Amino acid sequence: MSTRAQVAAIIDHTLLKPESTGAQVAELIAQAAELGTYSVCVSPNQLPVQVPAGLHVATVCGFPSGAHATPVKATEAADAVAKGADEVDMVVNLKLVKEHDYAAVEADIRAVKQAVGDKLLKVIIESAALVDDEIVAVCRAAAGAGADYVKTSTGFHPAGGASVHAVELMRATVGDRLGVKASGGIRTAADALAMINAGATRLGVSATVAILDGLE
Repeated sequence: MSTRAQVAAIIDHTLLKPESTGAQVAELIAQAAELGTYSVCVSPNQLPVQVPAGLHVATVCGFPSGAHATPVKATEAADAVAKGADEVDMVVNLKLVKEHDYAAVEADIRAVKQAVGDKLLKVIIESAALVDDEIVAVCRAAAGAGADYVKTSTGFHPAGGASVHAVELMRATVGDRLGVKASGGIRTAADALAMINAGATRLGVSATVAILDGLE
């Protein structure tokens, strides 16, 4: 996969700055439609939004820390779906990950999955803040909880964003059962292609124009 259209078709065109305005989101949607991206990803306070046919709406949950109580995450996710979100990207509870309480991690994810019903759930594991064993264990917990994707990063954590190594490890762990979304710090066509080659099946980016301009 290397053509402009093919890469665009797996991009979540993203605007998650907390100060973003409704006008900026409307511009994002228009740009996404023009570029042919899979979706737009916006903050929950922007919902509902009107999008052209064929463009999906993604939002975030427990963002960006993941440190919210499980019922709060589930309520937020249910509200997002009620307001038209097709996909929800939730942040795991990193405290539980670092304490290696993976049963509790799985329970947190499962509650959000139940809240979104038949909508798609992506689990942000904040891979740059984890060691390899933690990445593997969280991906297994996400799979066990019924999630649809595992996702590298929020793009807001000081530890950093996506890495080829993390994407490769996530793909090796989930196999073909789940999608893998790479996000955080992907700014060029070369970055995007490296993530795809490592096993990413979705990209979360804000530098969509720059990335696609580097492809034919």
